[in-house]
Amino acid sequence: MSQTGRQSLNLSKVLCVILGGGQGSRLFPLTKDRAKPAVPLAGKYRIVDIPISNCINSRFRRIYVLTQFNSTSLHSHISRTYKFDQFSSGFVEILAAQQTINNTSWYEGTADAVRKNLVHFMNHDFDYLVILSGDQLYRMDLQEVVEQHRETGADITVATLPVKAAETPALGIMQIDEAGRVTRFLEKPRDPALLEPFKMPPEIRAKVGMTGADDLYLASMGIYIFNRKVITELLDNPLSDFGKHIIPHAINTHRVFAYVYQGYWEDIGTIRNFFEANLDLVSELPRFNFFDMNAPIFSRPRYLPGSKINGAQIDHAVIADGCIINRARIANSVIGLRTIIGDNAELNRVVILGSDYYESKESVENHQLAGQPRIGIGAGCRIENAIIDKNARIGNGVKISPTGKPENVDHERYFIRDGIVIIPKDAVIPDGMVI
Repeated sequence: MSQTGRQSLNLSKVLCVILGGGQGSRLFPLTKDRAKPAVPLAGKYRIVDIPISNCINSRFRRIYVLTQFNSTSLHSHISRTYKFDQFSSGFVEILAAQQTINNTSWYEGTADAVRKNLVHFMNHDFDYLVILSGDQLYRMDLQEVVEQHRETGADITVATLPVKAAETPALGIMQIDEAGRVTRFLEKPRDPALLEPFKMPPEIRAKVGMTGADDLYLASMGIYIFNRKVITELLDNPLSDFGKHIIPHAINTHRVFAYVYQGYWEDIGTIRNFFEANLDLVSELPRFNFFDMNAPIFSRPRYLPGSKINGAQIDHAVIADGCIINRARIANSVIGLRTIIGDNAELNRVVILGSDYYESKESVENHQLAGQPRIGIGAGCRIENAIIDKNARIGNGVKISPTGKPENVDHERYFIRDGIVIIPKDAVIPDGMVI
């Protein structure tokens, strides 16, 4: 993008809206007590830090987050993390669904969530409304997307991702012409015959600099740019969802263009995707780079001490601040904030979300009298393919593994989803228990 093009965009004319999602059932039980954007990620972040950081790194500083379920911890995180200079116009604010005299329903879809807050948004001076999803892991210069939107004279721009045929049944697929304008839309195609016309032709692949022999299709990323006037026109109806309703209808009535993104992108809205995306971070060359300081991922400063390792064997792990790890063996795992791990524990492919606080000596003694372990991972534990949510108390000698169990299980002390054991927040797993 040319420097001249960058200067021509008035950054104060862009308003960003992050959709926090619904009940987050695909991420249950991690969403049992918190909104989906508030789920911890990569040891020290929250999922919502990803889209907010993309906005800030793109120099867009007016940001709303829409949510309606379990928003207390999300509100706490955002209010403690994102404080802009009082003399700037920047803000990050939550708009939670609420019942009013005129409207007694909750958000019924992505478009409905924006519609219910449209009067609030229109009080701002903006030319472009950027709508982002709150459950994706990616790094994108949103200024480039808005610049392309302006240069093409688009009414709507949809960020798209080239995917292979096997990935298309879970996504909305788009067909574009050589100018990049969207001509057709196909929602979650199951029939390969329907998919064939949507294959990216060689001339379009060459134009965006794509190589390789595999057939590719353009999938919607759930990231949209709307002109101010257009968003009011398109929401003047009862249609509830952008991907299913608004965008497919708009293709026939408005100038809808695709922005082709070719970096790493992952939907982390399911337990399996969330688990694998976290574990990918421990690889030597992870697909998402948290170490890129040209576009850092921001989060709440906690002023914790550096983690202390007392003779542990650690192979490919991410260890967040404030941990105390004794003579354990840890491989291919993410260890969250303030985690305490006992002697001779063995962890392989484990994502620990950490703890909200350090337990006092008095609390440890009182729980011991009640027959409960302290917060953290006890001595001699064997844990594999598991997610341990915050403040869990895992006793000594506990064994946790999904091997030989059904893909999905609901138990009073644990859950299994997609073949991954999840120990819920504040759970108590007594000494010697086998899961």
